[in-house]
Amino acid sequence: MAFTAEQLVGNSSFLMSIRFLAGQMRGMFDAGPRLARLLASHQRWLLTQTAYALHLEYDPRDPTSGFTAVRLTGRITAHKVASRNTVLAFIEELYTYRFITHTPGDERRRPRHFEPADVSHQGMFAWIHFNLGALDLLDGGERAAFFQANPSLMRLIQPRIARHCLEDAAWREPPEQVALFLWTEAGGLVVDNFIARMDMESSEPDRLSVGRVETRALAADFMMSRTHLQRLLAKAAQRGCVGWQDEPRKTHLWISRDFVEEYCAWQAVKFAYVDEAFEWAKAQIDEMAI
Repeated sequence: MAFTAEQLVGNSSFLMSIRFLAGQMRGMFDAGPRLARLLASHQRWLLTQTAYALHLEYDPRDPTSGFTAVRLTGRITAHKVASRNTVLAFIEELYTYRFITHTPGDERRRPRHFEPADVSHQGMFAWIHFNLGALDLLDGGERAAFFQANPSLMRLIQPRIARHCLEDAAWREPPEQVALFLWTEAGGLVVDNFIARMDMESSEPDRLSVGRVETRALAADFMMSRTHLQRLLAKAAQRGCVGWQDEPRKTHLWISRDFVEEYCAWQAVKFAYVDEAFEWAKAQIDEMAI
């Protein structure tokens, strides 16, 4: 039976799973920075997952189905995630960097269909695989191995995750402290970096040490401006999410336990949908095998 969000939050090992995923996402960024950045802000995460789901849901009997600008715009604007112009600019960016291509034969047709390039398929497969691996750490399961051995599950799992996450305001609209990072460019990468590095053995009751943080190097690493990163950290510090252990030098950072708990509770919503989609898809495969 799939974990619920409440069960995940109550699991003492859940933070370890989140740290595992943060580390895997960092590796994904190192392997393909531009592609990984599509999942690095919450708006882009929702756009990417929804676009990919539309592609997988294409029905040849329905020419209006699939990944088209109209379909993606309609689904995204219905939940007030982004404006029409933002969606169109996002599609143009995907096409420019060759993360998507025109479906063969659709170059001059309307509606024009898009499909993910091979690198995008690989990236989405890796994202699901990493999330399943993180869940396996909680119960010794073999979700990741089963998914690896049955890649056709992707067609069932990903659209279900994307639809549930888009429709659930608990995931679509992150809590205040989390939103401060996740609604900004590359904010997800910054949080992953801090979560992966924080000292779990800290004896301080309200904060966890992240260690030395060089804003210039971190900004360059994540292809964001140093000014943007410094403003982000300043806002987060004003709200008590993070702080510097060595004011005014600002070289060693801490992250608040309240922020980590809020982040874990938010992540639990997504992880529960990932687990539910996997269990549902696996049941479909098992039924067909009977």
